[in-house]
Amino acid sequence: MSTTSGPELESPIDRCRPADVTPVTIEATALESTAPEYLRELKGELYGEGLSPTRLTLETRFDEDCSLATQEEADRIRRYVRAGAFLGVDAVTVSADAVANAEKVRPALAACAERADREGIALELDAPITLER
Repeated sequence: MSTTSGPELESPIDRCRPADVTPVTIEATALESTAPEYLRELKGELYGEGLSPTRLTLETRFDEDCSLATQEEADRIRRYVRAGAFLGVDAVTVSADAVANAEKVRPALAACAERADREGIALELDAPITLER
């Protein structure tokens, strides 16, 4: 057993070096598809242009007091979270102008936020509700 301490390990952050890329935000409406083949090609094009996607923005509609419509919109958000993970974004920003029934929408958005967290992405809300009650 040794009583001497080992060499100090540098954290990954300490070892970061600046890269010559420009961070960009992608609007979901600009994506032709969320299919992996398309996203792979887009990611290559962005890289070739010296661009790094850091955020994906998505306009949503929760203006119907309907569980089915809420679920469909949540499924759409999850598709874009998956697309964002594939592209390597840091965050997906979900915007909604109106929310008809916060009690239906909040759990759906919480599930989307959980999914984003599992993918290593922050889900940000720009909506008249929060995920906290």
